[in-house]
Amino acid sequence: MQRVSPSELRTVNIQNPPRKKTKRSIIILGCSCLLFFTLVSSTYCQSYDSAFYFYHGKPYGSEAIFNPLTVILNGGFGILQISNRSNSINDIDFRTGMKNVTYNLSHPFGAISKFGWENFIRCEVIPTSVELKNAQFYPNYQLHLIGGGFTYRVFLEWYRWHGYPKPMLCALSSWFSYHFLCEVIENNSYVGPNVDPIADMYIFNPLGLLLFSSDRVTRFFGHTLHMRDWSFMPGYDPHLRTVENAGQNFAIKIKLPYLKSWSSFSHWGIHGMTGLSYQRADSSSFSAAGGLWAKDLIEVDNANGTRWLTTSLVWTLGFFYDKSNSLMASLILSGTKGNKARVNIYPGLINIGMVSPGFFVNLRKDNQISAGVHLNFLPVSMAHRVH
Repeated sequence: MQRVSPSELRTVNIQNPPRKKTKRSIIILGCSCLLFFTLVSSTYCQSYDSAFYFYHGKPYGSEAIFNPLTVILNGGFGILQISNRSNSINDIDFRTGMKNVTYNLSHPFGAISKFGWENFIRCEVIPTSVELKNAQFYPNYQLHLIGGGFTYRVFLEWYRWHGYPKPMLCALSSWFSYHFLCEVIENNSYVGPNVDPIADMYIFNPLGLLLFSSDRVTRFFGHTLHMRDWSFMPGYDPHLRTVENAGQNFAIKIKLPYLKSWSSFSHWGIHGMTGLSYQRADSSSFSAAGGLWAKDLIEVDNANGTRWLTTSLVWTLGFFYDKSNSLMASLILSGTKGNKARVNIYPGLINIGMVSPGFFVNLRKDNQISAGVHLNFLPVSMAHRVH
């Protein structure tokens, strides 16, 4: 999420660029994306096997709520979990975000030159430092390379499972949509060179797509690591016009040697947790993990006048119950003001007559409580916040 001060723009006013240049930038970006999708499709359309590694159509748990629209909402609005970001739709500057991201993606070399090629490689691409202010590469590898590539493959399996024509084209379109929306909302009202979407959209997202285009890699993540999407159930409060409980999360379990029922466990999104998982004879599991949660966005100034965004970190603990790797319930506690405690109960655990809805309750800043109800046929929960 690196950025440079708008005052450093010497030749181009990005906020009010010439209309012809703006249209040309959008055309160039669109043609580049279309060419990339065409090349990938023509190369890999015959390479996939018919197995389903991540999606099996389970009518319960986190797999029951998985669909492209829910993923786009979780992935796109997940940054609003940060404490100092408002989760009100009214406070998201979609117009400026789209304009600035599009301009930077269509002028990548100019943006990188402003930021500095050495800084770009050191902070965004190659892990060279464990200092938090220089570790923007961490989400690039965790969320874009691994998480983004995994999500593309689950998209593909979902479209195939539900019998959509041209499932690869549908998967690529959904994959691009959720990544682009994520960059737009992260950018928000900032105007100026922004190298973060350049690293994400031109390096890590394509590498993740190509990585999970391999059946061997997909088989390893599906069968050996048991990787799954354990995202939240996103909700919308129509009264306050806020997005509640959004967040894309991933989980991995690795069987421990000599301990038949135990696995090491990892869970990550805008946080990272590690712990243990215990599997019972009926294939249900209890997992517990601890780690760090991204609390606030912090602007970092560099000696050469450039600046970028990093985050402060606080503790987090998580407790999870799943059935055959489909998450049924979770409790996540953290030191952040935005989401002190989050309870998510997924469809299939509580039955009300013929219906089995999902529920979430979040304890927010100033001890406000937001709650929501999720129905499988809707991509978004109906939520309400109690002041």
